[in-house]
Amino acid sequence: MACDTGTEPIKETERASEEVNVNSENNKEQKMSSSLVLRKAPEFKMEAYDAKTGHYTTVNSEDYQGKWYVVCFYPADFTFVCPTEIAAMNAKYDEFQAMGVDILAVSTDTKFSHKRFVETEPLLKGLQLTIGADSTGTVSRAFGVMIEEEGIALRGRFLINPDGVVVAQEVQAPSVGRNVNEFLRQVEAWQHATKTGEVCPAGWRPGKKTLPVNTDAEQMTGRVGDYITIEEIMS
Repeated sequence: MACDTGTEPIKETERASEEVNVNSENNKEQKMSSSLVLRKAPEFKMEAYDAKTGHYTTVNSEDYQGKWYVVCFYPADFTFVCPTEIAAMNAKYDEFQAMGVDILAVSTDTKFSHKRFVETEPLLKGLQLTIGADSTGTVSRAFGVMIEEEGIALRGRFLINPDGVVVAQEVQAPSVGRNVNEFLRQVEAWQHATKTGEVCPAGWRPGKKTLPVNTDAEQMTGRVGDYITIEEIMS
């Protein structure tokens, strides 16, 4: 039941076989849209602004080894939807920390721009996040969210487990912000599934029914509706 269990990373050789016989223009488009789910997260190192301390720093993918963490790309400082998303993630900062989840925001602005952005935008007062400065676009390209024509990143959010594997990915165009409450729910579900071996139905939250396919796979096959109702799923 590969569709319901397992988070083993896909081997890069498998990925390579999917990318043959394409010209350079098509390859650029494919890099933009390809999924990182079930693949090892790209390695990175970049300058950053630590809003909690008010100082410049450097962030490295090695800093997150063995941890749950999320990398949140946003298009640019001093824009309109972006500060609402950053502020929303910050509002849930303590909840993410209690779950052992680190948060790294990233845009292609410089660390100096990040500092000024945090200091001047009212929504970012009391910000506790670190913001990576991907001024060359290297990290955005590695995660497949770079808009080359504009020099900015799409709204890409990547959840990475302690094995360094991307287990969830959400990418949107710049005009619409993402839902931090839904993302928090996904993190709770992923941590529960990873810990128990059970799988989580649509809309699952702590305390709701899971699907124990790790023990009852045979009897549940084709009979999930005998175990859970649509009313329970939608409640």
